[in-house]
Amino acid sequence: MARAFYRNLNRQKFFAGNLLALVFAATLMFGGSPGLARDVEQWGVFEAAFNGPTNGNPFVDVDFSATFQQGDKRVNVTGFYDGDGVYRVRFMPETTGAWAFRTHSDRPELDGKTGSFNAIPPSAGNHGPVRVRDVYHFAYADGAPYWEIGTTCYAWIHQPESLQEQTLKTLAASPFNKIRMCVFPKWMVYNRTEPEFYPFEGTPLTNWDFTKFNPVFFQHLEQRILDLQKLGIQADVILFHPYDEGHWGFDRMGATNDDRYLRYVIARLSAYRNVWWSLANEWDFVKTKTTNDWERFGEVIQTSDPYGHLCSIHQQKRIFDPSRPWITHVSLQDDNPEDAPKYLAQFKKPLIFDECRYEGNIPEGWGDITAEQLVGDFWKTFVEGAYCGHGETYLDSQDILWWSKGGVLHGESPARLAFFKSIIEAAPSAGRPLGGRNICWGVEGEYYLIYLWNRQHGIQPVTLPDNIKFKAEIIDTWNMTKTPLPGTFSGHTEIPLPTRPWLALRLTRCSEN
Repeated sequence: MARAFYRNLNRQKFFAGNLLALVFAATLMFGGSPGLARDVEQWGVFEAAFNGPTNGNPFVDVDFSATFQQGDKRVNVTGFYDGDGVYRVRFMPETTGAWAFRTHSDRPELDGKTGSFNAIPPSAGNHGPVRVRDVYHFAYADGAPYWEIGTTCYAWIHQPESLQEQTLKTLAASPFNKIRMCVFPKWMVYNRTEPEFYPFEGTPLTNWDFTKFNPVFFQHLEQRILDLQKLGIQADVILFHPYDEGHWGFDRMGATNDDRYLRYVIARLSAYRNVWWSLANEWDFVKTKTTNDWERFGEVIQTSDPYGHLCSIHQQKRIFDPSRPWITHVSLQDDNPEDAPKYLAQFKKPLIFDECRYEGNIPEGWGDITAEQLVGDFWKTFVEGAYCGHGETYLDSQDILWWSKGGVLHGESPARLAFFKSIIEAAPSAGRPLGGRNICWGVEGEYYLIYLWNRQHGIQPVTLPDNIKFKAEIIDTWNMTKTPLPGTFSGHTEIPLPTRPWLALRLTRCSEN
């Protein structure tokens, strides 16, 4: 009785505010071949749903997919069983115009269903999925630059509803445009909370049927990803992790169940433009899997995701071979931004220090750094050509730490990271670390951003083109101020600075040149 109540309640939540999608799904379910359907934005989600068999185990016994076609372009998409006799297939159109589809199944009631829809231009704020740009950087599909400013909130979707809503409210007022989050709940220090929904049918804590997914769990996950999408935040979805401690056993399901789980998650989530795949957090601490398992998982993602979403695998000590074709960018633990150049030269892929230790005061060494250090790491990592990640771990009587459960932010770094975001988003999208210039980023002859980190120079020597005039600003990255300097600068010169740390110097070519 309780399970049925929560299933119906969660479905009401999932479809709240999505009435058009619900009506459209009902049209397909009860109308057979649907013909012309509603318009869908480019990089939005088209969904078709059909009634199908409920006997046996539909998650295992039924094959269901669809081919979407626009002219000569064909995209094959795997469908999924969503419970209660409903089968769905989702598609993200990457080009505008008319699309048609046909379903394929080993069950006649699901085979040969046809329909069409029109992909219209994207609305404001819809820039498409994030892709790799110019080897080391990122951009949205429409070409807009994407400067990563991520945070970590591993188990936020597994907390009470009110806490999840508070997390979304906090994110809406934050500078973050990516969040690392787990599919599976966590069971470790500061994380010992039973979730409302579990990913599989069965009886908690360890009596699961890994061949039967719990659609309510995944509907909830999808709704939270859509909530993030509305906020312009990328969902860096962590597919496996080592923080189970034998509590549920989700880290030791066996190869067949692992692969089935991956394909089910991809079928459900890949049509959402704000999804990234993180194959694991601290993969080398998952003792129940081998390197060959991770290689196989990467290949499953590469062959099952029709859109080629960004994909990484995060390490604790041992870096997984970043040359693997399914790894689009490198996700590392490293608290030394000066390591970035060597990694970039070695891996030749975008680099994110997703964990550089967290601002907080817990006794664990990975969660006790100051806000000054964390903000400094963001700036220093950026001018070195890579990206950084935020996390917060302040002690709480209820163990509600942002890094694990979300809620509210207590630290001083988010406001400074919002200031940092305003600076880098105003910088030229073609900016890069400038060879031969220590801690300097920009476009030669146009723009220079020099970051002094924890040093406190009284004078900063700079060498600029002799025949070009530049205006200069002192940026106090901690106090969040910009102070223009009088006059213009060119050639080799020395610029006086206040004697304090956490300063940057911005030099911009004058318009009158």
